[in-house]
Amino acid sequence: MTMFAAPVLHSEWIKIRSLRGSLGSLVAVFAVTVTVTVLVRAAAGHTATDKGDDPLFGAFYALTFGQVAALAFGATAFSCEFRDGALCVSLAAVPGRTRFYVAKTAVVGVGALATGLVTTFVTFLAGQAFIGSDALGLGEPGALRACVGGGVYLALMALLAAGLTAVLRSAVAVLSILVPFLLIVSFVVGDVAGTAADLMPDRAGQQVLHQHPSGALGPWSGLAVTAAWTAAALLAGWWAVRRRDA
Repeated sequence: MTMFAAPVLHSEWIKIRSLRGSLGSLVAVFAVTVTVTVLVRAAAGHTATDKGDDPLFGAFYALTFGQVAALAFGATAFSCEFRDGALCVSLAAVPGRTRFYVAKTAVVGVGALATGLVTTFVTFLAGQAFIGSDALGLGEPGALRACVGGGVYLALMALLAAGLTAVLRSAVAVLSILVPFLLIVSFVVGDVAGTAADLMPDRAGQQVLHQHPSGALGPWSGLAVTAAWTAAALLAGWWAVRRRDA
């Protein structure tokens, strides 16, 4: 099983590296988040991104932009299979649809997690370098948890998009749904529904970035809610890949 799985994983990684859209989106997760953080901090110091009494959450202000890139990575990594009969070729090489799907989502998840962790740690440290005596360190309560949890959150966003793309077979359709849903609808629902909005995938997962999370969910339970949304999307994607014609 392991001997057979390794070539499948390797082939999926080659696909991602070969596609400019997928690889570019993965690089953008890091580049956009860090660049926005550095530019904003350099221009305005701590006043630009501090969120009330939670400077830790303010340190990850630019993660919103990285989140969009993570969604684009997950969507484009999977949508390539639905162009010009590419899925038929993939399934001819890997006849087991479940094995193919697991390998593809595993590569997307690992790639997004590795990039996400590097992104959150560099973003935090680079941003704090401009604050001087008010800077937070990794030893600050919640800081290490936020850096690790932020990386996991970005990986979950990429997998959420990948699962939905397997269902809808279009990166454009998925991004047209997810980006407004996470950036606009979530805030509207938050204003209308109150604590119910805490269960939205973005709001729940971002609890891990707060030094003192508010609401019904804690940092890890919030991330677990986001993981549940992602698991549902991945399960729907697995069902679609198994049941539909290539």
